[in-house]
Amino acid sequence: MMLPRYAKALLALALLLPGTVACSSEKATPQESKGKLKIALSNSFIGNGWRVEMENVFKAACAMPPYKDQVDCSVFNAGNDVATQSRQISNLIAQGVDGIVINAASTSGLNGVVQQACDRKIVVVSFDNTVDNKCGLTVNTDQVKFGEQLAQFIVDQLKGQGNVVMVTGVAGTGADNDRNAGAKKVFDANPGIKVVATYSGSWDSATAQRQTAAQLPSLPKVDGVWVSGGTDGVIKAFLEANRPVPVVGGEAENGFRKYLAGVTPPKVNGMSIGQPPFLSVISLELARAVIKGEHPKTSVTIPFPMVTSETVKVGETVFPDLPDSFFADFTDSGPNATVVLCQEAATDGTPCPGKTLAVKLG
Repeated sequence: MMLPRYAKALLALALLLPGTVACSSEKATPQESKGKLKIALSNSFIGNGWRVEMENVFKAACAMPPYKDQVDCSVFNAGNDVATQSRQISNLIAQGVDGIVINAASTSGLNGVVQQACDRKIVVVSFDNTVDNKCGLTVNTDQVKFGEQLAQFIVDQLKGQGNVVMVTGVAGTGADNDRNAGAKKVFDANPGIKVVATYSGSWDSATAQRQTAAQLPSLPKVDGVWVSGGTDGVIKAFLEANRPVPVVGGEAENGFRKYLAGVTPPKVNGMSIGQPPFLSVISLELARAVIKGEHPKTSVTIPFPMVTSETVKVGETVFPDLPDSFFADFTDSGPNATVVLCQEAATDGTPCPGKTLAVKLG
């Protein structure tokens, strides 16, 4: 995900999860094979759990049909240094790759080297933290809709009446601004909803818990909580204060989903959506399909993977044996799933046994 969002995540997680490069890398070892496309992942940094999962599912996808038969994949990490990432992309251009998928260290800082790739007819797809240069394609979600979707769930559950708290992300970031705007639009359209507090949880569970604990003594009855990130921390603060847990709209943390499923008591009424790590896999498929002429050269916006307390499923969209900080939306679910991946793909970067990967570009 974008650097500000999960800057406080532990680098140790990256070091603990296998199948992961946890530092800046100038080397990659794609398997050469005649007739295969060459598609590289250029990632800005891997210092948090989301980035680890994002790279792991990319590696897993590359080892599964149809990609293992059609694509030679490689992965590069730039240590969150724009110059390093630019140099790595320049090297890929020189090597004559067919496609480059990018999670950028800077939205504008890579514009020049991306233009060079486009001039060489290399398909460039950026995702999550995208590149400004319009010669490339993008794969992303709609952060305004993130805010709207969670807010509308809360409004519906409360039948348009009640006190709501908003726990926002890192102030000044684009995703935070967009999510907040979407939520406020919905709440403002429902006069029976009163936002009684708005404060930052910095997209971090410990911070959100601490800030919520500080706010609760001065708050009236809270009927709903809208959380941009750090959702399980907010719930823990309510429990420690012996306050009833309200309706919760929040992110895709595994800890939050454990409450939704009742794996961690009490069972909470809520909705969980988030920025999915499998954006890297969607980008891989878009690059492959465009290169092969199977998809028009257009950008893709995907829907958020979503579960509620009614639809969350143990082993599919919540994982009792994995950490609370794990992002459970590494896979989509349901009949219209964008992509479905196994747990091992996210934790180990290994292919799902006996599975041909189907990816929907929308």
